[in-house]
Amino acid sequence: MAGELLRVDVGDLTFDVRADGPGDGRPVVLLHGFPETSASWAAVTPRLTEAGLRTYAVDQLGYSPGARPLDVDSYALTNLAQVTADLMTAMDVPVADVVGHDWGANVAWALAAWHEDRVRSLTAVSVPHPAAFTAAFRSDPEQQERSSYIRLFWQEGKAEEVLLADDARRLRRMYGDAVDPEAVEEYVAVLSAPGALTAALNWYRAMSSATPVDDVTVPTTYVWSDADVAIGRAAAEGCAEHVAGDYRFVELAGVSHWIPEQAPDRLATAILDRVAST
Repeated sequence: MAGELLRVDVGDLTFDVRADGPGDGRPVVLLHGFPETSASWAAVTPRLTEAGLRTYAVDQLGYSPGARPLDVDSYALTNLAQVTADLMTAMDVPVADVVGHDWGANVAWALAAWHEDRVRSLTAVSVPHPAAFTAAFRSDPEQQERSSYIRLFWQEGKAEEVLLADDARRLRRMYGDAVDPEAVEEYVAVLSAPGALTAALNWYRAMSSATPVDDVTVPTTYVWSDADVAIGRAAAEGCAEHVAGDYRFVELAGVSHWIPEQAPDRLATAILDRVAST
């Protein structure tokens, strides 16, 4: 991934951020999910920078080695959104078009709901508004089955052992065939560092104390793929109920959960269309 690696201080935390594109370009903040890093945006970023945008792909809390607090409460969604807003301030980005995939989408939804003055537009990828997911998780047997893996992730120590055993065989299996093997090696190396996988799993372990996320009013695009093993159609289609502003639902046929890697051009088009709308 081209560009420059920034190290940005937020209090006693230091975040790694991959910045690319013209320095005076309209800023786009890119938030990755689990179990990945900012490198997941490598195939999307060139399309955005060619359009004159300035991209900031963040290694999020727990993924940046210098921003890896030990306590679970630090990974509550309210704090993840606040830390992202503070990181934008530290980068001198008062407002940005925000794009998030997977857990990064959750942060993006929360940022748009609770810090809407910082979000010019939102493109959420794979994961719908948290209220839509929660409703589906409670009432849709299919979504309950799709989300059954989370129960393992809640088990401190056991989940780490299971995912990293046998040269991280189960962690590697999560990516399927959609993610480039070199990228998988990078993700596994990052998450194999002492404390890194625990920090990443703490995002799940903080879910029980989650504050309900308000509906969002910023212009929003939600991109979902019908071959996503983690998010079913009920959750995806319920997303619209939680966006009061301009809303677009983009469905990608035959694409897995790993949209930024598997369908980067179609995702970039959706992002650029949303950016151009504001």
